Amino acid sequence: MSWSKLKQQLESFRCPALDGRVEYRATSYRYLPDKSGICYITVDKKNILNMNDITSPIKWYQTELEIKNDPDIQVPISNEEIEAIRKDTNGNVPEDRLQVIARGRKISEHAKELLSAQASLSKSNFNVVANKFLTTSIEESLESHDILLNILALVDRRVGKKRILNMTEKMKLEHPSVQYFYELRRSTL
Repeated sequence: MSWSKLKQQLESFRCPALDGRVEYRATSYRYLPDKSGICYITVDKKNILNMNDITSPIKWYQTELEIKNDPDIQVPISNEEIEAIRKDTNGNVPEDRLQVIARGRKISEHAKELLSAQASLSKSNFNVVANKFLTTSIEESLESHDILLNILALVDRRVGKKRILNMTEKMKLEHPSVQYFYELRRSTL
């Protein structure tokens, strides 16, 4: 599918409140037909989602340790996770330490998922992901581990106010770029 047709279809699904604010852009190489151009998303005429742009206002993590030490990431821990650790340690660990261990394990898993999603985004082809978004359900796009699919779903008009408001806890565990677009969408409600 040509870029202009793809862009038109993506824009037809965009939330009306974000018309004129969120735009899909692409550069192409006239003399290199076999090389794909760079696609990116702008908000209010500012380049927001482009892995190659160091001036992006969104934090891109380089290591797992950066994620573990980021104070903005809040990891909720359930009682089931604490019970699982209690069972693993045969009850020999004090209560306050159980939460520290559970948080450490969960943040490690979360860090690996974030870095994996970020790495796949840098290697992904915007056109391929956008075509996948257009052919899958909105629920699948929201639940996906693909950052770009999540972003396209968040700015989609099919995601209503109630669903956006119910996603607050889930968004605490998402990549900063997904959180940025979530907050943008919430601001339009």
